[in-house]
Amino acid sequence: MAYSWDNRVNFVVRYLYDLDGNGYLDEKDFACLALRATIIEGKGEFSYSKLQENQHIMLSLWEEMAELADFDKDLLQEGRITVEEFKQAVQQCCMGKRYGDFPQAMKMFIDSNFKMVDLNDDGVIDADEYRFSCITKFPLDDVEVVDEAFNNMLNDDDRRRGGLTLSRYQELYAEFLGNPDETSAAYLFGPLAEFFYYPDDLGSI
Repeated sequence: MAYSWDNRVNFVVRYLYDLDGNGYLDEKDFACLALRATIIEGKGEFSYSKLQENQHIMLSLWEEMAELADFDKDLLQEGRITVEEFKQAVQQCCMGKRYGDFPQAMKMFIDSNFKMVDLNDDGVIDADEYRFSCITKFPLDDVEVVDEAFNNMLNDDDRRRGGLTLSRYQELYAEFLGNPDETSAAYLFGPLAEFFYYPDDLGSI
């Protein structure tokens, strides 16, 4: 269950997009994502021009998601996307598709996310960077579980390179969202828990 498609998408909402943890997505989450990307990419240094670039990426992603996910046409009143609406949008635009077929703003987000994880800017996400990314996103108490997830994700070419290149990251990200089966891409963000909890009426998922 932890690596099922349903749980993987729950993880994306909870730990990648919903930064304030209120159980739904809104424009503020994506404004926060822009600032977070700017600070992480700058390793603490702030660049206004980089913030503007990331704001363009993140707010474009918000607008794209809002258009895809607003099935009940309540977004103008509510200003938010529920978890179930997000899942339906992912099924519509990602299921069974490769990275190149994803919406443009989502591709920009994926590439930006790679840059945030690749802390030394050498073009490869290695084991140390993977660990750091995992530990800063969700609670963990065993580094061996993280290392096992990293090794389970790699193919022979990845091992020879010492980690994931951008193109390989793009491929795995597309599988993470678009492949209903449990594949090695399920480890892209670390060892996933079986349940993620949301407040109010969303309960455990």
